[in-house]
Parts: sequence; structure tokens; C-alpha cells
Amino acid sequence: MNRVIVSLECGVCRNRNYSTTRNKRTHAEKYKIKKYCPACRRHTEHKESK
Repeated sequence: MNRVIVSLECGVCRNRNYSTTRNKRTHAEKYKIKKYCPACRRHTEHKESK
């Protein structure tokens, strides 16, 4: 039960576009992933939000 569901927020427009799971034990820091944002229509850095 170490995995939690997190949502990923675009760093530019602040839209929450994706949700994923993360293991709290092995990844203590927040996720930062480059993904495609449909609102911005380009690849931007998405970071974990609550």
C-alpha cells in the first residue's frame, strides 16, 4: 500500500492533464516529467500536484 494516485499539472497553464501512481517509498521527491499538454499544444514540464 505504498502507491498513491497523483495528478500531473502543466507548468505553463496549470491544467491538470494526467494522473499516475507513484511509490512513496522509492520516490520520496515529487515527479517532474515532460509530457504533451493539449491546452498549450506543446510538450511542457508537468509536476505532481495534490
